[in-house]
Amino acid sequence: MVLFFPERRLFGMNRDMETTIAGVRLKNPVTTASGTFGSGREYGDLIDLNHLGAITVKGVSDEAWKGNPVPRIAETSNGLLNSVGLQNAGAKHFIENDIPFLRQYDTKIIVNICGHTLAQYCSVAERFVDCDIDLLELNISCPNVEEGGLNFGTDPHVVERVVSAVRHYAKQPLIVKLSPEVSDITEIAKAAVSGGADAISLINTIKGMKIDIRKRKAVLANKIGGYSGPGIMPVALRMVYEVCKCVNVPVIGMGGISTYEDALEFIMEGATAVAVGTANFYNPYAIIEIIDGIGRYMEENQISSLEEIRGCID
Repeated sequence: MVLFFPERRLFGMNRDMETTIAGVRLKNPVTTASGTFGSGREYGDLIDLNHLGAITVKGVSDEAWKGNPVPRIAETSNGLLNSVGLQNAGAKHFIENDIPFLRQYDTKIIVNICGHTLAQYCSVAERFVDCDIDLLELNISCPNVEEGGLNFGTDPHVVERVVSAVRHYAKQPLIVKLSPEVSDITEIAKAAVSGGADAISLINTIKGMKIDIRKRKAVLANKIGGYSGPGIMPVALRMVYEVCKCVNVPVIGMGGISTYEDALEFIMEGATAVAVGTANFYNPYAIIEIIDGIGRYMEENQISSLEEIRGCID
């Protein structure tokens, strides 16, 4: 196991990096983005998971999902395309295997849930009622098979209805993860809060493509995938800024974060916490480096609490 240098962990030790999301206290404002960290098993051999503010796990559905055909991952010049399709072993397997593993660590557990119908969303939320987890994250970017495949998260009326229904079944505080594929992100955020969201997270991936000019075909089997990585960060920053200004619930910012400077940009515009995604693939130490970097920045700038800089951008 690779251990981190103790002297790096000293930065920020006397600084208040704690943050609270819907009554759940995190030791620092950094979590993983769903779908980029599994349930932490592989990364646990490289980093100390106890240092993370939270672990947001890969999307969990009511029953097992097979995912999309391969190839379903493609690198781009400034990010990554994926069409994995939320492949997972289902809620029963996750509850029996992953929760006990995660509970070994001093970190919070955020379970991302997904579904293709309203009934599936409600069913998977209900499965976690008696489970020892801290927060649920509702992925409303899934296609609604009952409405021609349109994403749940693109219509504010649908968003409010879905969130309200899931809120009825969910015991834990509910984070709603927003899709950027909308004309006005603030209307979607307000609809989610109206439906009962305790917090908002954004952004999910942006639709993109990559062409193999030698084979004269799309690189991904599904042709279109979700684009993530540094290339989407300016878009994510703009949307997180707008949402922070229009809702009164905690906001978790994500989209292209790979350094502590990136994370601080989101915090300065009002984000309560941040999630690190694609960076985990090419630098498995990224999330620890970001936590340490925030602490170092606070130390160097004599900042005793993140509240001193959170939302400092008008």
